[in-house]
Amino acid sequence: MESTELSAPPARAGTSADAAAPQSEGLRKNALGTWGIVFMVISAAAPLTIVAGVAPLAILIGGIGAPVVYTIAGIILGIFAIAFMAMTRYVKALGGFYTYITHALGKAVGLGSSFVALVSYNALQIGLYGLLGAQGHDLLKNEFGIDVPWWVIALVGILAVFIVAYRGVDIGAKVLGVLLVAESLILVIFAIAVLVQGGAQGITFGTFNPTALFNPGMFAILGVGFAAFMGFESTALYREEARNPNRTIPRATYISVAFMAIFYGFVIWAVVIAVGETNAQAAAGKDTAGLVFAQAGHYLGPWAELVMYLLILTSVYASQLAFHNAINRYTYSLARDRVLPRILHRTNPKTGSPYVSGIVQTVLAVIVVGIFAIANGDPYLQLLLWVNSPGVLGIILLQVITCVAVVVFFVRRRDLPRAWYVIPCAVVAGIAQIVVLYVLCSSIDLLTSGGPVVDTIVLAAIPITFLVGVILAVVWKRTRPEVYAGIGGSAEEDPADAVDAKVRATGAGASHV
Repeated sequence: MESTELSAPPARAGTSADAAAPQSEGLRKNALGTWGIVFMVISAAAPLTIVAGVAPLAILIGGIGAPVVYTIAGIILGIFAIAFMAMTRYVKALGGFYTYITHALGKAVGLGSSFVALVSYNALQIGLYGLLGAQGHDLLKNEFGIDVPWWVIALVGILAVFIVAYRGVDIGAKVLGVLLVAESLILVIFAIAVLVQGGAQGITFGTFNPTALFNPGMFAILGVGFAAFMGFESTALYREEARNPNRTIPRATYISVAFMAIFYGFVIWAVVIAVGETNAQAAAGKDTAGLVFAQAGHYLGPWAELVMYLLILTSVYASQLAFHNAINRYTYSLARDRVLPRILHRTNPKTGSPYVSGIVQTVLAVIVVGIFAIANGDPYLQLLLWVNSPGVLGIILLQVITCVAVVVFFVRRRDLPRAWYVIPCAVVAGIAQIVVLYVLCSSIDLLTSGGPVVDTIVLAAIPITFLVGVILAVVWKRTRPEVYAGIGGSAEEDPADAVDAKVRATGAGASHV
């Protein structure tokens, strides 16, 4: 398989041609610090949505051991992050998984992966408009007596996402920061109140009992645990906009994974304590959608229940904004590489936001929401579950391929310093996620509830998307060699970084292989 590390098309980023390009061709430099990126990626995961909207289902299926699944998923993804971040030091171009996979496994696999990333992130983002519409409709009807169609609320959300993203990534980070703090704070207050009041049956630790951990239902919710971290890997997409990216990107990645692993485990354990271990599954089955809201009202008062209902809307909105930003940067990088039309590479000269990519993503969201609205589809059971599911499968598949890419990259480049544990981390994380992917695919109807036809479409969508990218790359190698040459961007290793990494790796006992 060919190496792409030294290939670069004419007028790539960083060349004289691009230096002469208008300012509107570049993202805004030094716009984000560590915490700005952290807010981006944790907001994409939507903590309140996970705890209030998904965790009760996990408790229903997996039992009282469900909180541990989230922590286990965080540990595995933390191991993956160690391997992933080791490669980001040497591969510089914007493009996330697409860039790293291309430079290790070749342009055909890279282009296939880029298409999977684009489809997956769009599926995750657009599917959430079903949840926003459903939650917004219920809130307005139940609390204020106003009956607004779900799709109207979804369209308002689409417009609001575009407006904030258009104003620049730094503005988006500030908005996400405020929303993330608000939704995290209400959950922490709720968890502390539960523990202070002793829960329904006292503070117990059956969640961590081996009997609970090896409950057969725990395997069925592995995918739910990993899905709660969707978006954490997008830290690398903000490299061009980050201050001191060699420090900022790894820090943001590790902070994000660690926060979510601890936060999810703690708060969801508090939910179990709130209803009592012996009653947890029954309570989750009786009122899956409203369990956390009702418990917040019970332990904190009616005000908390209302505030939580309001904040879940902002939680979903924050997730959509974060995914919108990630999608735009994937689209921007593919346009930079001439895989997509060059017009998608344009940015706002004042804010640096890739607004043309944003317009296209916004129009796509309107079309998908419009189709489900016209077909009278259910915003939760159909738009959310059917559209989201391929996205979850796609991201986990990309993480598996990235683990392979890390191993291949460092084995081929024996001259590059690395810590001894990088390749073992990639192997362990890759195997673990293959298991998760298998479990998800074998129990896909639990995610979609759509029947054989829908399940087949959901399972086939990502492999077909990958094959389309691979075939296009093979065809373009003969018919459009200038486009083929640009796949993966210009991301040669930086000698200065290699020397700097070598000094640190030597001090940390790193090995050269």
